[in-house]
Amino acid sequence: MFIAISQIHHRQRQDRRGKRSVQESSAPGRRRARIIRMEVISPRELPAEIWLLTYWETEEAFSKWHHSHLYHESHKGIPKGLKLLPKSARLRFFESICS
Repeated sequence: MFIAISQIHHRQRQDRRGKRSVQESSAPGRRRARIIRMEVISPRELPAEIWLLTYWETEEAFSKWHHSHLYHESHKGIPKGLKLLPKSARLRFFESICS
């Protein structure tokens, strides 16, 4: 199993709005993206930070989605005024060892 973790940081006063937009915008794209599972978490001490954990069969499946129209579609629901902190987005890849 392949896991991709995205970390994003919204401006401090937009943390509730950012979390709500992730919930609303991710559902349609997630259903068609062939994601095995998706979790959205946020550190208690940094409420403006959001981690998206996506679980895939293979890295190839993730890569195909990440470079497809479905990726762009999944981001369309993000409100125009919602701003990320500059250079705060981070994408990391993991291999599942056991669960």
